[in-house]
Amino acid sequence: MTKNLKGIAASDGVATAKAYLLVQPDLSFSKSTIEDTDKEVARLHTALDQSIAELKIIRQKAAESLGEEEAEVFDAHMTMLADPEYIGAIEKQITDDKVNAETALKSVSDGFIETFEAMTDNTYMQERAADIRDVSTRVLSHLLNRPLPNPALIDSEVVIVAHDLTPSDTAQLNKKYVKAFVTDIGGRTAHSAIMARSLEIPAVVGTDTVTTDVKNGQTITVNGLTGAVTIDPSADQIQASEQAAKDFAAQKAEWAQLKTAKTVTEDGQHFEVGANIGTPKDMDAVLANGAEAVGLYRTEFLYMDSSELPTEDDQFEAYKTVLEQMDGKPVVVRTMDIGGDKKLPYLPLPHEDNPFLGYRAIRISLDRQDIFRTQLRALLRASAYGNLRIMFPMIGTVNEFKAAKKVFLEEKDKLVKEGVKVSDNIQTGMMMEVPAAAVLADQFAKVADFFSIGTNDLIQYTMAADRGNDRVSYLYQPYNPSILRLVKHIIDSAHKEGKWAGMCGEAAGDPIMVPLLVGMGLDEFSMSATSVLRVRSQMKGLSASYLKTLAERATTESVTNEDNIKLVKEFTEKH
Repeated sequence: MTKNLKGIAASDGVATAKAYLLVQPDLSFSKSTIEDTDKEVARLHTALDQSIAELKIIRQKAAESLGEEEAEVFDAHMTMLADPEYIGAIEKQITDDKVNAETALKSVSDGFIETFEAMTDNTYMQERAADIRDVSTRVLSHLLNRPLPNPALIDSEVVIVAHDLTPSDTAQLNKKYVKAFVTDIGGRTAHSAIMARSLEIPAVVGTDTVTTDVKNGQTITVNGLTGAVTIDPSADQIQASEQAAKDFAAQKAEWAQLKTAKTVTEDGQHFEVGANIGTPKDMDAVLANGAEAVGLYRTEFLYMDSSELPTEDDQFEAYKTVLEQMDGKPVVVRTMDIGGDKKLPYLPLPHEDNPFLGYRAIRISLDRQDIFRTQLRALLRASAYGNLRIMFPMIGTVNEFKAAKKVFLEEKDKLVKEGVKVSDNIQTGMMMEVPAAAVLADQFAKVADFFSIGTNDLIQYTMAADRGNDRVSYLYQPYNPSILRLVKHIIDSAHKEGKWAGMCGEAAGDPIMVPLLVGMGLDEFSMSATSVLRVRSQMKGLSASYLKTLAERATTESVTNEDNIKLVKEFTEKH
């Protein structure tokens, strides 16, 4: 029976495919007495063989997408599933206690886990506890015939359906097979949504109930332009979805003609439109979409994609690659922004009741200067290969910026004395995402070379509303006059000191926000690479001088977010 759901359009595109539920199955079971223990041991070995076969495929996929070193963990898992001590103990318990394989597996595995976790002076052995937990869960899933979902095993066209998707989940999605994804929770600014736009995968988030409404294998259509999701669509609905996909492809082809064009408004004003990236792999999309800059390089993915702190040389190579590919165009690199919802297993952070307002970003960098200095040295060495700009995240006070800049200058001086080639033209700026800094932008503009407005955090902090909390998502209001006043003050403060102001938050590519920002005179817009050509096309039809009045009215006359949505539509329709 056809069912229609409505969510938040998070990544453009339209797709139809079978649903693949990325949801953990119920692996509960009951203890039972077994008469034929030989048969039960054979059932255990069938599950072990199935698990090993599955791990071989996962290992191969991991080696292809993540590299040989990352894939080695699966070798350890396969070795464990053939370990005579581990397997022998499970077999013995089945035979001696006459219990089902599930009970024996859990009992023996729990014993190993407890032993390994107790070895507090041996990190390596403690980590083996996690391996035992992983492999025993996989074997249990096969014993119960309730397979674990794994994106790496997908080998046909699907729509991923999940409660939520972590950045690592999204990074594993293979565009060849994954045609779209739909989630219960989330918003346009969630990391998974941002990565979906980078991967050019249509996405609808925040449907509330999709994981309970759809079953594995059901046909599902996803419209990432409107936020509509249809389960078990009719033939007519599938045809309409396919037509919408063709129309969007035609629109993209039209935008593609602007790839080598400059971003110029109808009245001849040029604005720089750049792209946000997470890793050097994202550069294909940046170049394919004709971005004029990399306005945000999120370096934390270098740290998140590693099992240990990346070395200076590892980082140098990553930064150098991006700078060289941009061939002299600006590359704005944000220093490590770890904390909040971005954690590193090898860098334990203290438990905090509110990590988004806690020990994160520049606060960690200034405290752990060994990590910060390594990153800055890598950046400085890479600066000789392109047009590098460095910005510091989560700056709240002028003294924080000065302290970060001081460390930067110290490392630059050391490298120069060592005879290392370093650019003399590196701008140092800051993210504008803390309201206290935004209010004091006129003072920050005296010490920073540029501002880049991070709207995702600026909005959630100004509105006192967690952007990941569905219950207060209505307060994520990018066009609220209070937000626009802060944005305008930041831009005006930069210009007064002869500095430039950009925006790297998702609002920079928002069709409603673009006319407002053009009217305010924002210098640089940076967004998901896949939004660059759409925004360039939109700007062609805008008059910057005409929109100055729009910006003025939006910040002085409007009272609500809705007032400004209506105002933008009125202005753009009249022109």
